[in-house]
Amino acid sequence: MNIIDYKFKDLINSIKNLTFNNIFTNTLNNYLKINDETKLSIERFLEKFKYWGNLDFKNGNFEELHLRATSLKNNLEDIIWLYEELSDYRSKQILMAILDYWYKSDFNLLDKAFEKNYQQYFDLDLIKCNSEEIYVDIGAYNGDTIKNYIDNYKNYKKIYAYEITEENINKMQENLKKYDNIIYVNKAISDNTNIKYIDYNKTSSSANKLLDNGTTKVECTTLDIDIKEKVSFIKMDIEGGEYAAINGAKEHIKNDTPKLAIAVYHNHEDIYRIPKLIYNTNKNYNFYLRYFGNRYYPTEIVLLAIPKNS
Repeated sequence: MNIIDYKFKDLINSIKNLTFNNIFTNTLNNYLKINDETKLSIERFLEKFKYWGNLDFKNGNFEELHLRATSLKNNLEDIIWLYEELSDYRSKQILMAILDYWYKSDFNLLDKAFEKNYQQYFDLDLIKCNSEEIYVDIGAYNGDTIKNYIDNYKNYKKIYAYEITEENINKMQENLKKYDNIIYVNKAISDNTNIKYIDYNKTSSSANKLLDNGTTKVECTTLDIDIKEKVSFIKMDIEGGEYAAINGAKEHIKNDTPKLAIAVYHNHEDIYRIPKLIYNTNKNYNFYLRYFGNRYYPTEIVLLAIPKNS
């Protein structure tokens, strides 16, 4: 065992036999110990990106803390499973940092967990690509991650770029106009075929989400339906829609065993339920976590699922 193993064991043992009310009270008390300026910064951030619940200490609204406590109480066995499945020390350190934040509002491990060597989604120690790569970018925004992919790996066979707004599709086509063999797809990827509506985020169009009702329609499909050829690498960051999208890509994951780089930070469950979904679909993966967020709230967490034979 190493120091992170001991920290993890101590944390799990400290909350395993607590009631939900005890866990929530401890989570609340730890949060209230943070200085007011930092609490306000966290709460302004949560107000801009409405994924994790409301938090407003001045008015006694602690929904986000309630969700943290709920996840810890109801899913402790899944968290333990994930810790044991993670394939390197750095990944376990990141998971421990997130749990320390959820329960103790402790930022120290998040500082140490930040990835400084590689660009988001592209850990060159883990992800190897070649000229035959068929790379699928789901939530491609303005083409920034596709550009990063090309900068890191140079060659590829084909790239699929999925975005839900025509505005971002147009930006992508302009930003990537000098590159060949990129297929731009103005659709949402999910677990079924239907029509959804775009919920535009006022802060950034990278954070647009889908709703069941609205004014601007977008067609939903699944990756298994939309791409018939074998794919070798799937990156996915779609503002909380990742779990459904993976459900709609099970045939590719089962049959192709592509490399996966999946955002798992848009709620308090995806960090363990997405790797479990992948594992239950295809057990031929090693799992890693990488952290690209800030010290005050754990966002930009990427799950890397790497085929065991790669």
